[in-house]
Amino acid sequence: MQERSKRRKAQRSKSRNRKTLLSVTAVLGTCLIAGAVYAGTLYYKAERALDRISASGTTPSETASPASPMPGASAEADAADAVDENKPLTFLLAGVDNRSGSGGTLNTDVLMPVVYEPVSKKLSILSIPRDMKITSSDIGTHKANYYYAYYYSHNKGEVLSKTKEFYSSILQVDIDHMILVNFEAFSSIVDELGGLDIDVPMNMRYVDNADGTNINLTKGMQHLSGKEVLDFVRYRKSNRGTAESSDISRNERQQEVLNLILGKLDSVNGLAQLGDIIDILGENIRTDIDKVQLRDWILNYKSMKPSSSELITLDSVWKSPYVYAKEEDLLVKLQKFREPLGLPALDKQQLLHDFGITD
Repeated sequence: MQERSKRRKAQRSKSRNRKTLLSVTAVLGTCLIAGAVYAGTLYYKAERALDRISASGTTPSETASPASPMPGASAEADAADAVDENKPLTFLLAGVDNRSGSGGTLNTDVLMPVVYEPVSKKLSILSIPRDMKITSSDIGTHKANYYYAYYYSHNKGEVLSKTKEFYSSILQVDIDHMILVNFEAFSSIVDELGGLDIDVPMNMRYVDNADGTNINLTKGMQHLSGKEVLDFVRYRKSNRGTAESSDISRNERQQEVLNLILGKLDSVNGLAQLGDIIDILGENIRTDIDKVQLRDWILNYKSMKPSSSELITLDSVWKSPYVYAKEEDLLVKLQKFREPLGLPALDKQQLLHDFGITD
């Protein structure tokens, strides 16, 4: 009897670990903490970083107190995991612009709903253009990157839950968790990793003195610093005579950089470097995933990381001031994204309304 109880606990623990995988992977490398969490002062750095990351009522770079789980949440999660440990996990990954020159808008320049399938270890990533037209019956019609900032300005303590709820409704998918990444994390982590070798597809030149942007990249393979990598993933338009970039190309560059960073994180050597990266992550990531789940995943990262990923991009057209999804493409791509979840058919009329395709 006692032995069976131990086995059940071990199975539940394994299931929890498996389900936390996706959340941390898409967040740019929380994965790198694995294997060193108990090494001297590194343990305390990791604990402090996890306290900050799991504080859901803040935005990256704000001081945060550890988040407390809801009473009974652990027991309920154990029971749910025991029922179906192979159930796909969904979350919303958002990249926020929190630079001092950005005006404090906190608009989300990156919005990526993600599905993780634990059996195949596959990630399906849906990329939503930041300027895509979205209509809310409560808030009105705005660009997709507006809604996080709206909820933050009204009640920052509920911003992750409200934003997650909003996009769950828009996509007709129940999103389990939200993860918020400050764009500055890209720059700081890349510098800590020694830069990235990237084949820049074209000359990129853009200057905005209002927020301090000065993008100046030339076509060709080159070694980029953290600041240059951030410029590479952000570049969309030009005011200095170079070609402009589509949202689709921008999303592809973001995925390329994410893959390069994840590859380099696997080769991190030395506790000092690892400790510095842990500090960067703690400053620049926030999620509603609790600390216990995050720690469990970190300890099992090597055997749990995704084996494949697919970026699903929406075919769209720009009609100032919005990007509009194309009806048939939207229906096909969103159904493809939702397929692993076994959900009922899309409400087509509601979907087209929410994406501003019909009134």
